[in-house]
Amino acid sequence: MEKIQEVNSMSTKEINIGLEEKLPAWKTFLYALQHICVSNVWLDPIFVAAMIGLPLSQSANIVNAIFITAGIVTLTQATKLVKLPIIQGPSAAFDSIMIASGKANGLAAASGGIFLSSIIVFLLSVTGVIGRLRVIFTPVISGTVIFLVGVSLSGFTLYEFLGGSPGDESFASPSTLILSISTSIIVILLSLFGKGIWKSYSFLIALVIGDVLAAILGKTNFSLIDSKPWFGIPQLLPYGNLTFHWDTFLTFFVAYLVAIIEAMGVYQAAGAMLNTEIDSKRIRNGFAGESAGSFLSSLIGGFPTTAYAQNVGLLRLTGVGSRYPVMVAGAIFLLFGFFPKIGALLALTPDAVVGGIFLPAAATLVSTGISILARAEHSEKNYLIMGLAILLAISLPNYATNLKGILGTFLSNSILIGAFSSVLLQLLLVNIPNRLKRGTLK
Repeated sequence: MEKIQEVNSMSTKEINIGLEEKLPAWKTFLYALQHICVSNVWLDPIFVAAMIGLPLSQSANIVNAIFITAGIVTLTQATKLVKLPIIQGPSAAFDSIMIASGKANGLAAASGGIFLSSIIVFLLSVTGVIGRLRVIFTPVISGTVIFLVGVSLSGFTLYEFLGGSPGDESFASPSTLILSISTSIIVILLSLFGKGIWKSYSFLIALVIGDVLAAILGKTNFSLIDSKPWFGIPQLLPYGNLTFHWDTFLTFFVAYLVAIIEAMGVYQAAGAMLNTEIDSKRIRNGFAGESAGSFLSSLIGGFPTTAYAQNVGLLRLTGVGSRYPVMVAGAIFLLFGFFPKIGALLALTPDAVVGGIFLPAAATLVSTGISILARAEHSEKNYLIMGLAILLAISLPNYATNLKGILGTFLSNSILIGAFSSVLLQLLLVNIPNRLKRGTLK
């Protein structure tokens, strides 16, 4: 108990602005912009639409749908439900599933899978079933998942940071490295050694400087703004009536269960930083809000929504833990959803600058996962659970490149593997033996 209090105390020392602290309007707005820039709300739909080869009208619709859903869920969660400074948006864990489904059975099947999965999770949430599972989600589970989210995010981050893959024209080019390295250095120096507004706005300052350098180097594509309309409303069922394929549904449902475990870890990480208890009511409300958002998203052509771990990393780096900037961020997402030309401003930021901003955030997620694991009881069972889960999550995807279907989806995703293996090991090595032992003692 003393160990947990000590870790919580260390975490709260890094937060200068508390959960319920209100700030001047201009500061709240700038902190909100930082949350928006660190999230990848606009990156996932653009990437998925490009990989599937969607026509321009459907690509625009999917981006609008994501912004509107992220805005509604973020705003509702921060004000009424989980009441934590957490941004909600499309999880990268669903990207490969959306792409595979879009190419195989069409996005109407993907929407059907999301629709059914979100209804099931919503019912499990409002009935309190998920809240009662809180006993399973120990620091070993949540720490392992948050650690793996950071490791998983590093792959995307380095892809952006280095300008693609070896062989790409922009890969490790001088202009790419100038943008990515300088952006990261600014974030790291300001967040570690800066004081006052320099530390609090380190990400925003780095973003502005990175965008200015990109404009000087001719890496800014302003035609993206011209191609977007001023006003847009997502279309209801843009891919046609929902269709249901059991293989598509099971794939999405498995991914959804892992998103729940990931979100639980995000809630607990934020709670540890802010010294706020994450009780069953908070968990029930949070997952009900996320699943309701995913239900809405499926009807207007979007993705499932989940809590963003990288924005929890932002809390530690900037020391700003207030939930009010997150409320404003939700309102801004809504604005971007209905006014695509404004939202397109985000797409002006080159990939290298995005990678430069994400690199410190991903590193902080890794360290946050380690700090949560440090809270776990020091026992051989816990060491085995975290070690084996991390080992399998990092190694197994290398052997699943040629597998198809649900098994291929599962074994190619490190977060899926880590979450399920850690939960399974926790049940087999800790929860079930403890219950049997108590039964024997009786």
